[in-house]
Amino acid sequence: MILVVGATGELGGRIVRALAGRGESVRALVRRQDQMDLVRADGAEPVQGDLRDPASLRAACRGAATVITTATSASEGSPEAVQAVDLRGNLDLVDAAEEAGVRRFLFVSPLGAAPDHPDPFMRAKGTVEERLRGSTMDWTVLQCDLFLDRLPMLVVGLPALTGRTVVLVGEGRRRHSLVATADVAAYAIAALADPGAVGRTLVVGGPDAVSWRDVVAAFAEELGREVPVETVLPGHPVAGVPEVVQPLLAALETYDSVLDTAPLARAYGVRPTTLAELVHGTVTGSRPG
Repeated sequence: MILVVGATGELGGRIVRALAGRGESVRALVRRQDQMDLVRADGAEPVQGDLRDPASLRAACRGAATVITTATSASEGSPEAVQAVDLRGNLDLVDAAEEAGVRRFLFVSPLGAAPDHPDPFMRAKGTVEERLRGSTMDWTVLQCDLFLDRLPMLVVGLPALTGRTVVLVGEGRRRHSLVATADVAAYAIAALADPGAVGRTLVVGGPDAVSWRDVVAAFAEELGREVPVETVLPGHPVAGVPEVVQPLLAALETYDSVLDTAPLARAYGVRPTTLAELVHGTVTGSRPG
């Protein structure tokens, strides 16, 4: 039995469907009663619980051989949620899994997470990584660069599609190996089947390092029109972006994350999604009919 925590999110849902599609027995942690049918349709056995409720985590882990967690508080967008979910909740999940005799644990985490990181979200994820590495379970951490179809679509994609001005923090020319959630799901599934992934932190990124300006240009090319851009100084809030993510926009202007993940992609049989492919799919899907 594989328990997936975060199963109602985009990444977790992809993992559930992929596992169920190949005949695995999958259990999905869900917070609300109205989510039960959703995960059943994906092929999983729903179990109600919450990362804020340690007792529910212990119940969910009973009988599971493997735990995968993709859970994050980013959609809630509050510092309180970071502490309750990303830190305390995931620590409680590791404890519950270890107590239940879970053998394999896969944790999806952001690139650069560390227990001493100045950002609370990154610090929370890094602290959980550290706890997991000290556990008795066969662990794997996927440290992923920024998801291509999440924050870039919020900052650039949504304004571009609706004819509004894109607001970039700084000049938007720093390059990062943005990775599609579909690819992260594929890496997670492959890592579970790879004995060589046990006790390792796998760094996951996309096929090319791209900048915010590249994302803007890709939308302009696909839409066939100019996408207006304005810039603000780091630290200035960007409308429509959750509060807890605002510091990340400033931080992304201080470094490049150019990753060579081609060897891992080849080893795991993953064909990485390009920026152009994802933008094409996003624009096509937004058109009526």
